[in-house]
Order: sequence, then structure tokens, then C-alpha cells
Amino acid sequence: MVRRAEATKLSAEMKAFAARLGHEFQRPELLIRALTHASAGSITRPHNQRLEFLGDRVLGLVISEALFSADKKATEGQLAPRYNALVRKETCADIARQMDLGAVLRLGRSEMLSGGRRKNALLGDAMEAVLAAVYLDGGLDAVRSLILHHWKQRIDGVEQDARDAKTALQEWAQAQGNPPPDYVEIERSGPPHAPVFTIEARVTDGRSARASAGSKRMAEQAAAKALLARVETGS
Repeated sequence: MVRRAEATKLSAEMKAFAARLGHEFQRPELLIRALTHASAGSITRPHNQRLEFLGDRVLGLVISEALFSADKKATEGQLAPRYNALVRKETCADIARQMDLGAVLRLGRSEMLSGGRRKNALLGDAMEAVLAAVYLDGGLDAVRSLILHHWKQRIDGVEQDARDAKTALQEWAQAQGNPPPDYVEIERSGPPHAPVFTIEARVTDGRSARASAGSKRMAEQAAAKALLARVETGS
């Protein structure tokens, strides 16, 4: 029994993470497993892929509930893009970064050397696994409270986040009788395993906006969102 207690004792770093998360684990082994990537797993050290599967569904249920209750007149067609904006991998990764999940993520050597602590996919997956760990440890009420707390700002602003900025910018250009916007890669920086793309969105009247992100798609969306804000306000 002593060996098991020692094996499942949280490190100081993991205790600090649990505090940032807002849940005190009765079964700390669940959190340890949630924070263990497959590259660091073994027969005696289970990894987080099964928890990720469960956490994705738990997050989906809680977000669906929240959206359904928040806007009783919204159609399925209105709810779906809002839901997608709140549960997508990039959103989960951003929430993970806010609580510095990457600092306690257990990775194998290869993933550690390739910048795994900063990767959207790994952070998003681990965030989902952590939600599953909270669900198994404290039940649905506990994980619902946690999700609604950490996702609150995004839930409140979901209509804006759910807009596809590139589509909206193209629709604006078409309404002006102009061709579609152009997206130009201005710079690619950072190491090969974790590149950062800087994209400039341009419309034919000469206005433009730049944004940087870890993928071209995200950088294009961010640049389109920034330019859309300019053209809609006439700046």
C-alpha cells in the first residue's frame, strides 16, 4: 500500500497545475495519466489516449448543454458553428496554455526535442484527457463547473469566434464588386518542427492586415479577422 501511495503522489508542479485547473483530485493517478503522452507511456505508465477519447465527449456534452440553454431561439444551423468554435483542438490548446499545461506534460525524448510542449495537437489532446480525469474523479457536476469556468469568456463571445473570417471577408469583397482577398506569406520563422507563419491579407482598395500563427490556416484566419475589423469600421 505504501508503494502505491508513493507511485500516485502528485509532484509539486502537478499540484500547482491542479490548483490552476481548479480541482482537487481524490485519485491523483488519473491526473498523472492524463498528462502522460503516448511517447512517454509504457506497460507500467499508461498514457492519455483513452482519456482523450472520453474527454472529447464530455466537453462536447457540456458545451452543447451550455449553448442550448444560453440561446433558446437558436437553430441547429446557428448552434453548430458555435459548438465547433468552442470544442476545436485550437481552443482546447489555448485553454491549456492559459493554465500552463505544457509545463507538466510528460513527453518522450523525441517529442520533447521537437517542441511538443507547444504543439496544438498535444496540448489540445492533453486538455481533453484532463477533463476526462476530472469527470472520472469528481463526476459530471465537477467537470461541468470547471469547463464553464475556463471556457466562460469564449462562450460569451462565441458568435464572433464562430464566424469564419475568411468567408466573411470574401463576402464583403463581393458585396463591393471586388475580387476575393489575397493571402500572402510574408515570413516563416522558428525551427522546422515549430514554424511560425506571418500572413498578410489584402483587398483591392489597398488595405491589409498581418497576423502570425503556428499554421498557415490559423494565420490566414487571424489576418482575415484583423482586416475584416478594419473594413467594417472604415479604418
